[in-house]
Amino acid sequence: MPAGEDTPPQTFRSPFALVVWWVWVLFAVANLVDLAVQGRDHLSVVAAFILLLITGVMYTTALRPRIVAGDELKITNPVREHRIGWAAVTGFDSTDLVRVRCEWPLDSGGNGESAGGTAKRAIYSWALHSSRRRQITARMRTERNRVRPARAGAFGAPARYPADDQPPTAADAEIAVTALNALAEQAHAASPGKRARPPLSTWSWPGVAAIVIPALALVIAILALRLQFSLAARGRV
Repeated sequence: MPAGEDTPPQTFRSPFALVVWWVWVLFAVANLVDLAVQGRDHLSVVAAFILLLITGVMYTTALRPRIVAGDELKITNPVREHRIGWAAVTGFDSTDLVRVRCEWPLDSGGNGESAGGTAKRAIYSWALHSSRRRQITARMRTERNRVRPARAGAFGAPARYPADDQPPTAADAEIAVTALNALAEQAHAASPGKRARPPLSTWSWPGVAAIVIPALALVIAILALRLQFSLAARGRV
């Protein structure tokens, strides 16, 4: 069953993105310390704000994106968050991003009764990526493995495949899609009559602030630097 009171929620995210995030954090901290020790002018301030802006972008695009499967499905993207009840989930698949297919009945008004139609929506998660080339390569290898005959084992042992015939390791996105589809099936089986509700999508203000605040600070620092150069130029005239 999906995670509940006795089971912690399952989180799906890119391990590669986490590595990139922490490598950047170490780089940014080292450079900020260097600027704090040696920087004595407005150019150092501008450089510091550039580092902070890039850090904000890395935070929103590398650290924040995730899929959390608990009592409901929560998708965190760089600046948007989506909460989806399992009853509205019809399936997951992997394109370039993980796609959640949602469907729920339309209401005729405020009485909560169905109007006889359904609404559909696809929500994409930035948490995991899968290139089309990687998907095609995996499918071709799988098909090749299916048509190759197995080598019979000796003395009645089960047939074995050569090492190169083993199916390729699935990408993170495909692994997550398989697990999430299984969780959705379990949720539907546990609550077969539960009414589906439309997904709730909101802006993620921490993600927005992580980009907007350093960007504004950088603009102010650049304007102050230009003003300083302008005053210096007038003083030399």
